Amino acid sequence: MIEIDGSYGEGGGQLVRTAVALSAVTGKEVKVTNIRKNRPNPGLKQQHLKALETAARICGARVSGLFPGSSELFFAPVEIKGGKYDIDIGTAGSITLLLQCLMPALPFAKEKVELTIIGGTDVAWSPTTDYLQHVTFGALEQLGYAGNVTLKERGYYPRGGGKVSAVFEPCRLHGFHFRKTQEKKRAGKNLISEEDLHGGQSQEGEITGISHASNLPAHVPARQAEAAESLLLEAGYDSRIDIQSHESFSTGSGITLWTGYCGGSALGERGLPAEKVGRRAAEEVISEFRTSAAVDIHLADQLIPYMALAGNSSYTVRELTLHAATNIWVTEQFLDVKFRIEEKEGLFEVSVD
Repeated sequence: MIEIDGSYGEGGGQLVRTAVALSAVTGKEVKVTNIRKNRPNPGLKQQHLKALETAARICGARVSGLFPGSSELFFAPVEIKGGKYDIDIGTAGSITLLLQCLMPALPFAKEKVELTIIGGTDVAWSPTTDYLQHVTFGALEQLGYAGNVTLKERGYYPRGGGKVSAVFEPCRLHGFHFRKTQEKKRAGKNLISEEDLHGGQSQEGEITGISHASNLPAHVPARQAEAAESLLLEAGYDSRIDIQSHESFSTGSGITLWTGYCGGSALGERGLPAEKVGRRAAEEVISEFRTSAAVDIHLADQLIPYMALAGNSSYTVRELTLHAATNIWVTEQFLDVKFRIEEKEGLFEVSVD
């Protein structure tokens, strides 16, 4: 049995999600203690419980410690099974974070896994569903990952009620070296980098985005998009942002921008002007575009378990966050791998054999 100190490093829910996913892959029992010890409200929350319950269902695990506020978890997997699963988080808990607990294990299922999940699609402190669909899955595809997610209805804090369907096929992961291969589309033309001239696979181009709102005036997502496009153009980047206005169970707004292995997002808040929401998202991606890093800081930590399972992979990133460092540590507890981190030319290169 592997014992994990849940207060290590970043000490949040991601540590638990990665530990359970890799427990399912390796078949090794895991005990996690001190879960979210240093958080204002320590222990497991509702969204963590739903993720762990679903993981236990999919791999027939024996599990204990599944209750709100629990600081200790025991998880003993049996076999990763395919099939159809319906999950209702019951709150605006993040659907994408629930999927983080499952996705590293699903390539090893015996057959296709189909999920229908109800919860939050665009909520704070988690990747948006648009980011997952267009950035995360785009990167995982390069590692041989076979999965996709379809947004059915958006769900915002505090009511939730968003709906996503996801399908995952058994697959064999393989190594991939993420490299920045092309400058973002500037002022209407592409500036090709040296790497692109020497055979790199271009994954980047015009910045794409979705600005959305539910149960709010149509001008709200339009203003978000206009503010983002204006700031991006001012920085020299072309963009194309779709505007979506709809009615659904919960009220809210947001915007996600992406190109290649880089994305950013911002969510509306009561009293926060739509223009500020749009600018926040644009500022986030501009800070990534101005470096020669291959992936953004959020994708960098998400990729860690998949790279370890695939082997012979690497990327460059402008900053190695505590989330990424913690994910590396947890992954190395389960798998016979050792990540290398080198700082060169103002970037961090993260690699595994």
